This record gives sequence, structure tokens and C-alpha cells, in this order.
Amino acid sequence: MADCFSGAKRSEIMSRVKGTNTSIEVKVRGLLHRLGYRFRLHCPGLPGKPDIVLPKRQAVILVHGCFWHGHPGCPRSKRPKSNSIFWANKIDGNIARDKSNARSLRDLGWRVLVVWECQTKNNAQLTQRLQRFLERPSAPE
Repeated sequence: MADCFSGAKRSEIMSRVKGTNTSIEVKVRGLLHRLGYRFRLHCPGLPGKPDIVLPKRQAVILVHGCFWHGHPGCPRSKRPKSNSIFWANKIDGNIARDKSNARSLRDLGWRVLVVWECQTKNNAQLTQRLQRFLERPSAPE
């Protein structure tokens, strides 16, 4: 199916896509704050500038949109049929970068949790998952 927008209109729409402070990021941060956790945002000194960093717990939380980060098996991650080569390169590049950043963070001793956009729909499950991750003790050095 062809794009229903002109190139200029599509460019305008895409320019509004946010990279930080997305609604799903804000939702996860709100849950963490209500649970009593304090954190830092987008620490530039860490690989990939993780979305949420909890230094006391040596933990990072990466909040990924299902489409942009290619969530396997998720209906939200369906790739567009038009301009398929561009989208394959874009999303596959994001996936490779995410894996590399997570590996680098783990190599530095950080615990990494990935929260997918579709997992933010159920607050109770997400809260439980965050608590389990953050209450688990760090590995000894």
C-alpha cells in the first residue's frame, strides 16, 4: 500500500516522533517513583544513554517502543510494506544497537531490564516486574 501522505507531510509527521520523555517512558518513571525508587535519566556516560538509571541498585531500564525497536512477535512491530528496504535497515539497525548497548552495560556490571511498549498496558503486571527486577540483589563483584 502506498503512503497516503506526501513526502513533505510524512517528513513533518516523522519530525514529531520523540526520542526521550515518551508517554511510555513517563509511565514507567511514574510507577517507579510511586514505588519509592529514585533514578537518573538518560545518563550520557553510559553506553546508549539508558532511559532510566538506578545507580544505587546498579540497574538500568530501557523502555522500547515495539515498532521502533522491533519487538519480536508483537503485532505493534509489524513493518511497513512501503519503502521496506529503508524500514528493514532502520529497525534492524536499532535492534543491533540495542543489543550492543545492553551487552556493554552488562560488561560494565549493570543489570539491564527492557520494558516494551506493549508491556506498559497492564500497570499491575508492570509494577510487579519492576519490583522483582529492582529487589533482586546485584551480582557480587
